[in-house]
Amino acid sequence: MPTLLAWFQEAERSGRYDDPNAMTLATASADGAPSARVVLCKAIEPDPPALVFYSNYLSRKGRELSANPRAAAVFHWPHAKRQARIEGEVRRASEMESDAYFQSRELLSQIGATVSRQSAPIQSRSEIVSAAMRVALNAPLRGVLPRPPHWGGFRLSIRIVELWSAGEGRLHDRIQWTRMEAVDAVSDGGERVWSAQRLSP
Repeated sequence: MPTLLAWFQEAERSGRYDDPNAMTLATASADGAPSARVVLCKAIEPDPPALVFYSNYLSRKGRELSANPRAAAVFHWPHAKRQARIEGEVRRASEMESDAYFQSRELLSQIGATVSRQSAPIQSRSEIVSAAMRVALNAPLRGVLPRPPHWGGFRLSIRIVELWSAGEGRLHDRIQWTRMEAVDAVSDGGERVWSAQRLSP
């Protein structure tokens, strides 16, 4: 986990990316049909280890996470020739946490989250633009725009982390850490322990 966080922070400091926190998030339906898209990781939490992101609960990924609360994520930082793969279980963030993050967003982003029925079919782009305009016109009258109930945070609890670093001649360096969940893997201090394994490139 410390190495993942260090790579993440180095990508932020590099100035090479508009969105250094962009990650590909893969989910699956209850019957195992996969889908993937790019989302923004808003936090990497060290204890307990987790990734935090926000989205529409009624979107395809939101529905899939409700039916099958497991996901995988991938960060790719080409400037450093690095990649990080993460797997684990997903649960929703608390309403208080989602409210706080929603209020930290720019008003236009709040409006977009409010009117979007993400992944649902629409007749035309003008339909969603008109809906956004209606909310925007009323926003000053309402003061703070409340977080819509269909939008909020997710927390991906990290069970597996694989860090990949490119090497000459395709002799890449890959190390995988697995967070042990069995009772016999709990340390004397009551904390979960990690097992590490180097993988062939």
